[in-house]
Formats: sequence, structure tokens, C-alpha cells
Amino acid sequence: MTETSKEYAVALFTLAAEENVTKEVSDGLKTISRTLREAPEYLDFLASPNISVRERTDAIEEALGGKIHEYAVSFLKVLCEKNNARYVHKIIADYEDLYHANDGISTAKVISAVPLKKHEKESLKAKLEQYCGHTVIMECTCNNAILGGVIVHIDGKVLDGSLRRKLRNLKETIGG
Repeated sequence: MTETSKEYAVALFTLAAEENVTKEVSDGLKTISRTLREAPEYLDFLASPNISVRERTDAIEEALGGKIHEYAVSFLKVLCEKNNARYVHKIIADYEDLYHANDGISTAKVISAVPLKKHEKESLKAKLEQYCGHTVIMECTCNNAILGGVIVHIDGKVLDGSLRRKLRNLKETIGG
């Protein structure tokens, strides 16, 4: 589904860019994403093959029409019509990547064993911005399986500074 989600995101972003409404569409998509995360039963409703497409699209129009940009509303309707509503979060993430890339912004997904302190985040952000040559937005999560250090996913690359990787490299070096 990754290619299909990118196709949807590129199509929506291209349309929004032609009309110079990329920010407005982004804001609308964020509203959709937030709403569906807060009430996952709505996504179940939108993805349900047991409910007619007309009923689902009418519900979208009633809930969101006039409240967010019409392209974001239409996008969600198309996903229902094509039975792809369950991929909405991935498509929205792909749109946001395009939106940020267009504005010279990268999103770094940072995974650390423990929560980073404020000064550590600031230092890492500065280093990533120097590495990329533009603004970086960091999304930080924790996963104690990496033992220590950080793993950064940015611009299609993985920067693995985890203790687990360093130990694996050491083991390979000493012939383990």
C-alpha cells in the first residue's frame, strides 16, 4: 500500500499546490487525522464495506463540510469510494512529508531508549539541521529495546547511533 498511499498524497499535494492551498489542505488533513485518532470507531465506520458509500460520504460531508478545506473533505470521500479509508493516516503522513519538503523542512523520527532532555533535543535538532541544511521538525519516541543512544529516520535515511548497533558492530569486529 505504500506506493498507493504516495500516489494519493502526490495527487492531492499537486492539486493543492496548483491552487496555492497546500497549508489549508494540510490543516484540514491534520483535523481529519486527529479526529480519527481520538475516535477510531469513525475510521471503522468509514472503512466498513457493510455501510453504503453514499452513507459514508454523506456522513463526511455533514461532519467536515465547510469546516476544513474542501480538498481534504473530497480526499476522504474518495478514500471511502475506493475502499481505501483504512490507509488514511499513511496517506496524510505522506502528504505532510511532501508539504514539508516543499517548504524545505524535514521531519526526523527520533527513537531513544529514554526520553531526551530539552538540551539533548536542542543539540540533536541543531546537528540534524546542519546535516540536512534546512529546518528539521523532530518527533521523539522511546523504545528501550535500543538500550541507549538514538536512531533517527530522516529524508529516507536511517542514522543509527544506538547502543544495540554499536554492540553488534563490536561483536562482528571481534569475530562473534
